[in-house]
Amino acid sequence: MALVNLTNMLKKAREGKYAIPAYDVSDYRMARAVLDVAEEINSPVIFMGLKGDLNDDEFDCLSMTLVTLAKNAKVDVAIHLDHSQDFEMIKKAISEGYTSVMIDASQKPFAENVAITKEVVDYAHKYNVTVEAELGHVGDGIVGKSETNLSGDKGHEGTFTKVDELVKFIDETKVDCLAVAIGTSHGVYKGVPKLNLELMDELNKNSKVPLVMHGGSGTPEKDLLKSIELGMCKINIFSDILKGFFTGMKTFLNNTDNLSLWPSLAYKDAIEEMKKVIKEKYELFGCVGKN
Repeated sequence: MALVNLTNMLKKAREGKYAIPAYDVSDYRMARAVLDVAEEINSPVIFMGLKGDLNDDEFDCLSMTLVTLAKNAKVDVAIHLDHSQDFEMIKKAISEGYTSVMIDASQKPFAENVAITKEVVDYAHKYNVTVEAELGHVGDGIVGKSETNLSGDKGHEGTFTKVDELVKFIDETKVDCLAVAIGTSHGVYKGVPKLNLELMDELNKNSKVPLVMHGGSGTPEKDLLKSIELGMCKINIFSDILKGFFTGMKTFLNNTDNLSLWPSLAYKDAIEEMKKVIKEKYELFGCVGKN
């Protein structure tokens, strides 16, 4: 239907008490799989580009791919730059058609996080681009550091988002949506994450903008559902769809003697397994038919 930013998409999700899964997509096949499922069930799409897939010419190629898919889609599509700490990368993404960007200065002191975020907001809003920031700290978002060990992590709660800082941060930066830290982490969990849902409730009640969960993969379904009930509007997913994809790929290759085959045949089962995961997330988050 349209290439849009996240602002109205997340506003509708917050009002409707559902969440939109946001998928990191590394190439055409992953993006096409997300869009195929979304069009089938009439749900909006959030494509996300992550730094590890945006080096050199890869940036331009993925941008063109996502913009082309979005402009020909039967549902609304937002293209979001995930976890950027680089203002120049943000400017490049905006120039190439991204309709939403994330500036992650969450590891900086509060005042510095505010200043950096405000600078990005002032720039992006001139181009009608949504800005997401992070307050508190959800892992480090670095590709390759994919396993989070929660057992014995006594310092984990020290990184949680504080309600008073959230109010001040939103007022001073004018950010459009905010990733909050309530106990999730990026990557593949070792152990079960323990979400502070009481904090989630307080954060949402005090927030003027929609809230975002990073580290949705591997988080127990009951906690995801409760978080959505309490106001979570966007939930980032990557590891779960990768697991689906490579499980399908591994099964196919392990049962194939002739490896000189068309790539489309090798990818077929992998894509179908990934689509199953994509659809399950849309259904779980209450997003079916919400375009």
